[in-house]
Amino acid sequence: MKLPVTCPERECCCGKTRCIPGKELPKIILIGNPNVGKSSLFNALSGSYTLVSNYPGTSVEITHGKVRIGEKEYEIIDTPGMYSLLPISEEERVSQLLLFEEKTSVYLHVVDARNLRRMLSFTLQLLEAGLPLILVLNMMDEAEERGIAIEISKLSQLLGIPVVGTISREGKGIEELKTAISEFTPGDDAQKSEQKLDYGTEIEPYIKAVEGLLDPAKEAEISAEISTGISKRAISLLLLQEDRTALEYLRRAQKNTYCGEESHEKSSEEIQKLVEAASKISEVPLSYLFTLKRQEHVNEIVEQVMIIPEIIERKGSGKVEKIRAEEGTGIKRRAEENTGIKRRAEEDTGINGSKIQNRNLGFSEKIDSILIHPLLGIPVLFLILYFGLYLFVGVFAAGTVVDFLENTVFGGYINPFVTEKFVSLVPYPTLQDLFVGEYGIFTQAVTYAIALILPIVGAFFLVFSIIEDTGYLPRLGLLLDGMFKKIGLSGRAVIPMVLGFGCSTMATMVTRTLETKRERLIANILLALAIPCSAQLGIILSILSKSPESLLIWSVVILLEFVLIGFLASRILPGEAPTFILEMPPLRKPKLSNVLVKTYSRMHWYFLEVLPLFVLASVLIWIGKLTGLFALALKIIEYPTVWIGLPPDAADVFLFGFFRRDFGAAGLYGMHDSGLLTGVQLVVAAITLTLFMPCIAQFMMTIKERGFKTALAISGFIFPFAFFTGFIVNNLLKLLGVNL
Repeated sequence: MKLPVTCPERECCCGKTRCIPGKELPKIILIGNPNVGKSSLFNALSGSYTLVSNYPGTSVEITHGKVRIGEKEYEIIDTPGMYSLLPISEEERVSQLLLFEEKTSVYLHVVDARNLRRMLSFTLQLLEAGLPLILVLNMMDEAEERGIAIEISKLSQLLGIPVVGTISREGKGIEELKTAISEFTPGDDAQKSEQKLDYGTEIEPYIKAVEGLLDPAKEAEISAEISTGISKRAISLLLLQEDRTALEYLRRAQKNTYCGEESHEKSSEEIQKLVEAASKISEVPLSYLFTLKRQEHVNEIVEQVMIIPEIIERKGSGKVEKIRAEEGTGIKRRAEENTGIKRRAEEDTGINGSKIQNRNLGFSEKIDSILIHPLLGIPVLFLILYFGLYLFVGVFAAGTVVDFLENTVFGGYINPFVTEKFVSLVPYPTLQDLFVGEYGIFTQAVTYAIALILPIVGAFFLVFSIIEDTGYLPRLGLLLDGMFKKIGLSGRAVIPMVLGFGCSTMATMVTRTLETKRERLIANILLALAIPCSAQLGIILSILSKSPESLLIWSVVILLEFVLIGFLASRILPGEAPTFILEMPPLRKPKLSNVLVKTYSRMHWYFLEVLPLFVLASVLIWIGKLTGLFALALKIIEYPTVWIGLPPDAADVFLFGFFRRDFGAAGLYGMHDSGLLTGVQLVVAAITLTLFMPCIAQFMMTIKERGFKTALAISGFIFPFAFFTGFIVNNLLKLLGVNL
C-alpha cells in the first residue's frame, strides 16, 4: 500500500522549496510491539475491522482508516509490530520506513501494561527522536488481575507526555484517549517530550560529531526533523549502529541538498570513519550499549510508578536461552543461533537483573508450560489436529455436510431443476455444455464452490480462528522452532504453514512476513508441494478415513516429503539461517464475536477469490474441449498416470488439480464413489495429487511474491517429483504385498 508522503526525495525542487502534493488529513499512527492490541485499538478508534491476531503477519499490510474526534477528522494508520527503531525483521523495517516518511500529528505508542519495564525502552527511543507522542497503556485489566498497579499521572509527569490507560477489546479508555488526542499540541509537546539520554563521555562526542555532519541539510531548509520526521540525534544514533535505512536517507538528503555535487560523498566517508572509531572505543556493540543506558533509565522510572506484588530477583546467564518474560505476565521466547549481544540487546536487558513475579504460577502458566514443552506439547498438538482437522473438518464438514449439500440439495433438487430449465430455454448444445454440462459453470463450478468447498473451508477457518484467538499459535511456533530450524525455517513459519491447510494462496501471501529471502523461498516450495488446502485435505481425509491404514500411509509419506525437501532445500539454497524473535501473548478464552467475525472475514475473502476461479476453470476446460487442447493435455498426463499404476481416466484428476486443487480432489472423490480405484490406487492417487503442482491461484500468487522464473522453477520441480513419489509408493506397496 502506497501511503501519501510529503515529497520525501525533493527531486522536483532540489531542496530549494517545500513541495506538498495535495492537502492531507492529519495522521494518527499506531506503533508498538506485536500483540499489544494495536489492531483492536485501531478498530475501536476507526470503527472498522481488521484481523486482530496473536501472531506476526496480520498487520503486514499497513492498515489505514478514518476517525472523527470532535470536529476534526484524522487518518489513522496501524503499522506492523516493532520492538525498536533499529529493525531486524522486514516487518519492523516497514514500520521504521513509515516513521521516516510520514509527517504525523501524533503517534500512539501502544504498550502492554503488564510488561511496562520491557516496552518502555522503545518509548524512550521515540521520545529521543522528538516524535509527537502519546503513550497508551493497553490491557490494563490483565495487569490489574496480576496485582500490578501503575501511577499513570506520575508516569506522564516523568516522561513529559500524555499517558492513557485502555482496555481496547472492551472499548474502555477510548474516550479518554480521544480527548488526549484532541487536546494534543504537536509542536509544544514534541519539544517538551524530546529527551536526551547521556550515553557516556566516550561515545557522546561521536554522537555530536555525526549530528554536526547533518548540518548542511539544515542550511538548505530540509533539516533531519523535517525531511524524515525524527530528530538529528536519533538519526545519529541509528547511523552509529549502521542502520541501512538511516544511511539511505542520509545519502538521499545529501544528494538533494548538493544537487549533483560530490560533497555528500565526503560527508558519508567522515560518518563512516566516526562509526568505526566509536565501535573500537566501545567494549560492546554500540546497539547493546545504547540499550543498556536506556534500560537503566527505564528501571528508574518503573521503580517510581509501578507496584508489583511478590517479586523475586532473577539473574540472566548472558547466553541465548528460552526465557519466561518479565513480571510473570506472559512468555517471550527467543530461539536464535546468534548471541543476544549480536541480535537483540533490548530483550536481554529487560531480563538480566529484573524483578519478576513468578513465585506462584497460575493455572494459565501451568497450561503454558505444557503447551511449549518439547515432549508434552506434541500430544496436545496431535489432539488438536485429531479433533479440529480430522474429526471436525475431515469427517463432519467434508463427510456429513458435503454429502448432504452435494448429493441431496444440489444433486437431488437444484442441479436437475436448473439443467432442465436451461436446456429448455437455450437449445444450443455448445452453450448447454458450458453452463450445465459435465464441467459446466453451474453444474460443476458453482456446485463445487458452494456444496463442496464452502463447508470445508468454513470449518477450517472456524477452527483456525478459535486456535488463533486463544493464543495457541505463537506457542506452536515456539514448540516447532527447533524442528523447523532443521528444514531452513523458524518457528515464525508455523503461521503460513498452518494457514496453508486453509488456503495455500493466502498462505503464500503471508510468507512475506518471514525474515529472510531464503526462508520465504523454502516456505513457498513446501506450501506448493506438501501442504494440502482445506478443501483438498477435507476430501482426502473423508475418502481415506474408511481405511486407517491408507490414511496412515498417506500421512507418513507427505510428512517425510515435507521434511526431506525442506532439509535438502536448507542445505542447497544459499543465505542466512533465520532467527526467531516472538512476542508471546497470554492464553485467553476465545471470544465468540471475534471468532465469528474472523471466520466470516476470511470466508468472504476466500469465496470472492475461489468462485471466479472455479468459473474461469470451467470456461478454460470448455475452451480446451472445443479446441482439442484439453484432450491433448489429458493424453500427455496419461503417460505418467499409468506409470504410477493408475487407470488412464485418473489423468483428469491431475489436470483439474492444476486449475484448482479442490477440483482434483473432487474428481478423486467421484472416482472413489464410482469404485474405479482399488485401495492401493486410491492411496497412490491421493499422495500424488497432494504433492502435485500448485493450483493456478497459488501459482499466480507465487509469481507475485517470488517472480515468474522462481514460480516456474518450483512448478517444474514439483510436477515430475510428485509422479516419481507415486511411482515409488506404488511399487513399494506391491513389493510388500500390501492390500488396502
